[in-house]
Amino acid sequence: MFESGVSLLEQSQTNVELSELRAILPIADHWDWQFAGECANMPSGLFFHPEAERGERRRNREIFAKAICADCSVVDKCRSFALVAKEPYGIWGGLSEDERKEILKSKE
Repeated sequence: MFESGVSLLEQSQTNVELSELRAILPIADHWDWQFAGECANMPSGLFFHPEAERGERRRNREIFAKAICADCSVVDKCRSFALVAKEPYGIWGGLSEDERKEILKSKE
């Protein structure tokens, strides 16, 4: 059985390692930045494209989403998270899926 608020990675570690990890990185502290995001109370459809969305409609949605990110106080944390997590979908930290792929590819 999994503990509430504990990732699968943490579950695979020993109890000693898990308690040390929690002392270093409390889970709430790791995610609380998301509550401060400009996107927190907006429909996720603004940031994640529907299936088969292409062309001008997709471009316009991405421009709108990126404009929201541009005014966000946690845009840097969001961008860092998306790059570290290799987030495969949506606009995160003002970057599209393709932009994140390019950044990650350039770091290889």
